Parts: sequence; C-alpha cells; structure tokens
Amino acid sequence: MADRTSSSITIGADRSTIMAVIADFPSYPEWAGQVKAAEVLETDGDGRPGLVRFVLDAGVISDEYVLSYAWAGDDEVSWRIADAGRMVSSLTGSYRLRPAGGGTEVTYDLAVDLKVPMIGMIRRKAEKVIVDTALKGLKRRVESL
Repeated sequence: MADRTSSSITIGADRSTIMAVIADFPSYPEWAGQVKAAEVLETDGDGRPGLVRFVLDAGVISDEYVLSYAWAGDDEVSWRIADAGRMVSSLTGSYRLRPAGGGTEVTYDLAVDLKVPMIGMIRRKAEKVIVDTALKGLKRRVESL
C-alpha cells in the first residue's frame, strides 16, 4: 500500500465524546455520507467494536467489506481489512485524537487498494472525498450532541 490520504479537523469536544461517536458504527449512515450500512459483528475485551461489516458507496468505490479495529483508549483507533470485498483488496486507516485548545484535533489517515485497476489520481481523489466527508460529518455529529 503506497499512498495514504490524511486530513485533520478541530472538534469542540473532548476525546472521550468524540471516540464514543466514532465507536457507534450503526449510526454511521446518519453522518458518514458514503456509509450506507455498518454492523458490529464482534466486540473486543473492553466492549468496543472489534469487527464491523460496512456497505460503502463512494461513487467510484462501492463495496461491502469487514474491518478489524484496534483501540488505544481515547487517543487512537486504527483499522485494517479483515474480509475484502469485490472491489477493495486492502484498506487501512486510523483516527488520532489530540487535545487542541478548547477542543480536540482529529487526524484521519486512510489508504485503499482496489482489486480493479484505477488510476492513482482517481483513487486518491476518492480517498480524499471519503476522509473530508467523514471528518466534517464527525464534527457536525459530535458538536450537535
């Protein structure tokens, strides 16, 4: 996996509040535009989601797959593909949360490899749309609580 797309946003809430929204996968279709469905299949020892099935429609990237999650308290959550779909062959990413003034800086990293050939520029543009939409949706969701 070569290129990663990364972006950050500052959210007016503490890390635990933001991480609770991130961990609420069944609610993703309400705020994460490209996620059409998300189902927790397994939880880890702390009760946080460990395996999650997604249905994604991000225009050129439309698929169903399962991600495996690793949680580092309220500081970071990372994921990797556990069961690839028909288009996505590899997917890794993370949310990193750091205190920033009166809020929290959230950095989202994402790298996607596809089974179907796609020009790198188009794939990176799709990644950027996913990352930016997710960060803006997360901010709106958290700050509306």
